[in-house]
Amino acid sequence: MEEGGYIKPDRDDPGTGEATALPGPVLSRAEPRGLAAFFRRRSPVDVLFATLTGAAGVFIIVIVLGILGVLLSESVLSIEKFGPIGFIFSTEWNPVEELFGAATGLFGTAVTTVLALVFAIPVALGIAIFLSEVSPNFLKGPIGVAIELLAAIPSIVFGMWGLFTLAPIMADHVEPALQSVFGDIPVIGQLFAGTPMGIDLFTASVILSIMIVPFAASISRDAFNLTPALVKESAYGLGATKWEVIRDVILPHARLGVFGGIVLSLGRALGETMAVAFVLGNNHQITSSLFDGAASITVTLANEFTEADSDTYLSALFHLALILFVFSLVVLALAKYILLRAQRKERA
Repeated sequence: MEEGGYIKPDRDDPGTGEATALPGPVLSRAEPRGLAAFFRRRSPVDVLFATLTGAAGVFIIVIVLGILGVLLSESVLSIEKFGPIGFIFSTEWNPVEELFGAATGLFGTAVTTVLALVFAIPVALGIAIFLSEVSPNFLKGPIGVAIELLAAIPSIVFGMWGLFTLAPIMADHVEPALQSVFGDIPVIGQLFAGTPMGIDLFTASVILSIMIVPFAASISRDAFNLTPALVKESAYGLGATKWEVIRDVILPHARLGVFGGIVLSLGRALGETMAVAFVLGNNHQITSSLFDGAASITVTLANEFTEADSDTYLSALFHLALILFVFSLVVLALAKYILLRAQRKERA
């Protein structure tokens, strides 16, 4: 028999002859769950804070879905005319005949992004290692500030510097030197064929790499600084050199942070517009040479939106924007998935 949280046994107390209530398992009622219970158990301040932060999270999702909805609705005409798959693999871009395709824009976007990462990541890691492990203290502050200021420079400034300063240097000195070294090598030489003009895929990739170095370097430096001092001192105590500590202790400990910096740099490179627009050439073609002009999706959107004089032309540009939006989400989601898997394996 249950009464007041106690169980009465089926026997009497030998001293009084009355039933004695002995401690037994408390039979608690099922607690309410869900949002109602969450708000009932918390103070009004906590409820207000949870509501505001939850609304902020939902607001981000609403923005993303809203952008996707607008891009889809504006791309319907292009999707119906060229097809969702045919548009992606078509190399046509002829506004006069209203024939459009995304292959050339995707090619320019992918090549400049990959080359920028190839150029930027080793430099960024070198800067991060120097600042965290090698540099004297009086240099760490000025160099760190310079890196952060580099990230704050507007992209159009990079573009103008690239057009008026870097492009002539590339055309007169760097690209001819690369041709003389690699031009006669089979297969590889094709990458450096053509007339060096300085307005091409190679120069655009260099500009882009300079722009993303600060992001990768800053995050990698912070990740290196999180390595426990005790672990490094233990390695030094065992006779390890500085290079061995960096290679075998710091880099493995900070690899997830470094990968996060690379992912952030990847997102920055995929969406860059103005700096690349000055030096890429806006030539809708798929080329085997890095010294030829090309077009990326962002450059095409920036250069041609004001020239879109027909519904099909405008819809094709929105279709390009939709492809870039989905492409960026897929790439960044894949990178995030790889990062989460690595974190789970590390915890295991």
